[in-house]
Amino acid sequence: MFITKKHLNRRTVLRGAGVSVALPLLDAMVPAATALAATAAAPKPRMAFVYFPHGAVMQHWSPAKTGADFELTKILEPVAKHKASMTIVSGLRNRGGESNTPHAIIAGTWLGCVSPEKTHDPHAATTVDQMAARALGADTAFPSLELATEGGAVCDPAYGCSYGHTVAFRSATQPLPMEFNPRKVFYRLFGQGDTADERVAITTETASILDAVAADAAALQKRLGEQDRAAVADYLDSVREIERRIQRIKSEGMGGVELPDAPVGIPAAFEEHLKLQFDMMALAFQANLTRVATFMMAREVSMRTYNNLGISDAFHPLSHHQENPAKIEKLVKVQNFHTKVFAGFLDRLAAAKDGDGSLLDHSIILFGSNMSNSDKHNNDPLPSAVFGRAYGKIKGGQHVRYPQNTPHANLLLTLLDRAGVPVEKVGDSSGLLGEV
Repeated sequence: MFITKKHLNRRTVLRGAGVSVALPLLDAMVPAATALAATAAAPKPRMAFVYFPHGAVMQHWSPAKTGADFELTKILEPVAKHKASMTIVSGLRNRGGESNTPHAIIAGTWLGCVSPEKTHDPHAATTVDQMAARALGADTAFPSLELATEGGAVCDPAYGCSYGHTVAFRSATQPLPMEFNPRKVFYRLFGQGDTADERVAITTETASILDAVAADAAALQKRLGEQDRAAVADYLDSVREIERRIQRIKSEGMGGVELPDAPVGIPAAFEEHLKLQFDMMALAFQANLTRVATFMMAREVSMRTYNNLGISDAFHPLSHHQENPAKIEKLVKVQNFHTKVFAGFLDRLAAAKDGDGSLLDHSIILFGSNMSNSDKHNNDPLPSAVFGRAYGKIKGGQHVRYPQNTPHANLLLTLLDRAGVPVEKVGDSSGLLGEV
């Protein structure tokens, strides 16, 4: 290590004209001869809650065997590389998400597990991501990050429009908006804000924010050891790559033609849109800009088509398959695709160094839905898979099946416990899941 007497502050950022770029955890941020866990630089757990709508075809989600000797199913095959850090949790039910009009409330009750009141104004429960944000995000730039790929609301005469477009509630009456424009997310993460004037700037600005901090970056590199120099270079390359992709989207969208109704910065290709949002979530975790994130891969009642998979059926009608084998085959293909893109996010976390391990080692990622069989609109059993080891507090590499009607809230309470977030109760929880 080149820096020996004075370590680098964990909150060091690269600064330039009007911008700042946070840094990942470096060896130079740990004082010499000091155990990482005993320093302010000790990494804290990251938590992500990744939601997919319309449930899962459960016979192609749930493994037949429990324990460590389980085989991955069709929907989960893409995450085979991360089986050792994976915990499939079966048998869970979320009574808080049950209603006669499930799509209107199902997303907003996934992380709160409380039945909303039948009013047009929101009234449900604080979600576990926000409980975690208060405990883990007090010293980060953003206590939490909320991402999506689609806007629009899912409304119901009894419940209003508050529960279908978000999975995050700051309080029982405060749903949080999910940002679906990758360019706006990128500029938000790097201090550009999101006012009307800044949105105009976003559509016209072409310079890289890294150009603005180049001098500061060069000065820092001279102070670092070889390993840290490589880590900073790799990290800034990742920032540059995301910038390049977003800039290309903007260029393709403008190109002398009238701007579309959709905000500039949203990719035409859904797969690229998903990847950009996942990449920025990983980047935010790596730079310690936030430790808590939620992501709706698609919204409830989504009419998106998957022509890239050769499937022209709209997602929501396809989910009402009526046990038709041909429709089920298509739906499984869509769900496998979602898992495949999610697996790329896990790859990125596994490759990112975080103290004495990787980001994936130190994370808790819940991948799941608040619906089971989409054709029947039921909430039992839910598809739920946890990735990451939370510093060894989660065993991983196993399939655990609980008795029917075990509260989904028990899993959420357990994940908070493993993250070191003390909470007595979540929704209808009855206790911790000791096997997870």
